[in-house]
Amino acid sequence: MKRVLVRLAALALLAFGAAAAAQPYPSKPIRLIVPYPPGALTDLLGRAIGERLSAGLKQPVVVENKPGAGTLVGADLVARSAPDGYTLLMATSTTLGISPAMYKSPRIDPVRDYAPISQVGAVTFFLIASPSFPARNAREMIEVIKANPGKFNYASVGSGSPHHLFMELLKKELGLDIQHVPYKGTLLALPDLLGGKVQVMFSDATAALPNIRAGKVLAYGTSSAKQTGLIATVPPLAATVPGFDWQAWQGVVAPAGVPAEVVARLSAELQRIQSAQEFRDVLTRFGMDPSAPHTPSQFAALIRADVERWSRAVADAGARVD
Repeated sequence: MKRVLVRLAALALLAFGAAAAAQPYPSKPIRLIVPYPPGALTDLLGRAIGERLSAGLKQPVVVENKPGAGTLVGADLVARSAPDGYTLLMATSTTLGISPAMYKSPRIDPVRDYAPISQVGAVTFFLIASPSFPARNAREMIEVIKANPGKFNYASVGSGSPHHLFMELLKKELGLDIQHVPYKGTLLALPDLLGGKVQVMFSDATAALPNIRAGKVLAYGTSSAKQTGLIATVPPLAATVPGFDWQAWQGVVAPAGVPAEVVARLSAELQRIQSAQEFRDVLTRFGMDPSAPHTPSQFAALIRADVERWSRAVADAGARVD
């Protein structure tokens, strides 16, 4: 009798496990890991996506901020999470492109460790200058810096940031001698730019646009070769420096090994969200260029290409961290 009871209990557990496994996805809350602090652009975007994913999936989407190590703390957490679709990463070009190239032991493999779901938007950067800087466009800026080697400074939000790498790429391309001054965020750098302590910097649109529109800074161009829809009066830098074409993307990935049907469900929801004009308007308010909906395979191809491109940029800038 005891043996029979044990067998019946085992069968009941198997039946319970099978029933749980058969539950349609999602059947419990989802974690969306944001590898940036609260209030950052990626955090705002993650919360906007989480709210809409929750409505579509009929489950809570809980945003958790896990910043640190160039966003690799949060990325590492997701890479080592169960591949069941209940832990997702709000990924960026920094997370899956720049930081893995910067660190000698980056903890993650951007291609191997994740299942791409969809790119969501792109961040265009603006090259802006102090109003006291004696140049009114990109060509004049280049001429002034070349005529005064070592005299001027440029700001960034830290070594290895897109803000830093974009300027280093310009320096290498054009042979400019201008000194790097890193800050802990755009909001700390802007007062020194306005006061003339640093002369130029790349800034994301969220910080740049209000100051450009208010006439507080000079705007020389955008990092993307395509004219941004955010402001019509600032041309691409590519008009002056042919071939200069850089943006930073934002998207959603899951741990590698997530079932194909779960990836498909998440992809369909994100494509639905991205197709709504209301969400595209939200991205524009964040200073982002909305992206057309991406399939997982399209996003995977973008990540692979970006890994190579950012690796070259980091090497050219000498921004490696041991």
